[in-house]
Amino acid sequence: MSILEIRDLHYEADNTKILKGISMKIEEGDCVSIIGSSGSGKSTLLKICADLIPISKGELIYREKNYKRYNPIELRRKISYCVQLPHLFGDKVYENLEFPYNIRKEKIDKGRIVKLLEKFNLDESFLEKDIKSLSGGEKQRISIIRNLIYKPDILLLDEATSALDKENAMVIEKYIEELNKEGVTVIWITHSLEQSERIFNKRIEISEGQVKSIERI
Repeated sequence: MSILEIRDLHYEADNTKILKGISMKIEEGDCVSIIGSSGSGKSTLLKICADLIPISKGELIYREKNYKRYNPIELRRKISYCVQLPHLFGDKVYENLEFPYNIRKEKIDKGRIVKLLEKFNLDESFLEKDIKSLSGGEKQRISIIRNLIYKPDILLLDEATSALDKENAMVIEKYIEELNKEGVTVIWITHSLEQSERIFNKRIEISEGQVKSIERI
């Protein structure tokens, strides 16, 4: 059963056609890598899937219902998007990791936060760190943790390990693989052909705003 279906998707900005009739089905439990050259439309596609920018033409279907039939806030809780360049707010790391609880008006589960930090080769002391003192790789990991406090139905990752060394990139991959085995559908943009083959069951190549190929791995 498809969890996400994209039908004849077009996107245009500043009189430039960026997506030109993208169609695909993502099955529930898929772990999909998306590859393609810079400027091919990959990030735009994920932003649209995350309901962050409007489409020019086409349809997006989540669990057999058009995106337009969902409350946007509820949809974005089910479909979680990790941007390539992480944005942390406030002063301390803790402010970012308590945020998912605060917007849901739920009790903060500090134990879960610490457990996730440890999964990502960080420790509890990071909660009190000033976000300005963090490296690019640390910011990237904190941003991913913030997105995973609540497990989504679909996880969208845009170059999620681009600022990480090989060891920490593998840590992220391993955890995402675990989530996928628990039922989270994953769509991950990567520039690394090697990475696109490791944990995925499907690879989609985007070229000049169109699907060039879809292959099972």
